[in-house]
Amino acid sequence: MTRTKKTGMKAWGRRGAVIGALALASVTVAAVPAFAKGSVDITAPRTAHVGKTITVTAHGGDDSAGYLHQLCLEENGFGEGWHQENCSAVVRGDTRVVAHGTSAGRGTLRFRAVLYGLTSKNDRHPVRLHTSDVVSVHVR
Repeated sequence: MTRTKKTGMKAWGRRGAVIGALALASVTVAAVPAFAKGSVDITAPRTAHVGKTITVTAHGGDDSAGYLHQLCLEENGFGEGWHQENCSAVVRGDTRVVAHGTSAGRGTLRFRAVLYGLTSKNDRHPVRLHTSDVVSVHVR
């Protein structure tokens, strides 16, 4: 009788160790975040002349499931805060946007592109997925 209890206790200890290891592994896997791959690139001239056209181009995409994408160009310059200049149409997959504008004064203009994820074309609460690096245009 003592022998049976001892064997049962050893078996229970092994089962407990295996169950504990499996539980730890599942918690570890669940704790690792899953990141969607995506990027946003922006191009602009380094310098421009007052009154001449400045062309800023951006393209981006993301593989996040369930989202439509919209890419917007934002500008910051001459003491103003960031504000949207132009946005692309809402599309599935990669998107591109181009903005043409002129500067009336000298100084530095900064541009960035922001990729938003939307659940529908009329989504009023888009999710910011990616933001590009800031590019500067020196207007002389």
